[in-house]
Amino acid sequence: MITYDQFKQLDIRTAKIVSVEEHPNADRLYVLKVDIGGEERTSVAGIRPWYKPEELVGRNIVFLTNLEPAKVRGVDSNGMVLAASMPDRSQVVFLTPEKDIAPGCPVS
Repeated sequence: MITYDQFKQLDIRTAKIVSVEEHPNADRLYVLKVDIGGEERTSVAGIRPWYKPEELVGRNIVFLTNLEPAKVRGVDSNGMVLAASMPDRSQVVFLTPEKDIAPGCPVS
């Protein structure tokens, strides 16, 4: 359990996927460029088995912006795409805004 004050520390925002590349060192990863409202971030996401690049570009998603940066198989990742998955990972889906909304809007 976390407190409400701890939850408020998460900076979750809407984002738009700008570009998608296959990760050079991993078969299950994409390197995404996302617009979080006037700023572009790179994020490494393990969604390659479930999505083709052309299904992703232009898509609105939910993005955790204040996660500590990490190097994922040699690529810097600055934030996390939020998704839901079946327990056996047979299906993975993005958390997406119900309607079109500008990148950078806070999620609460």
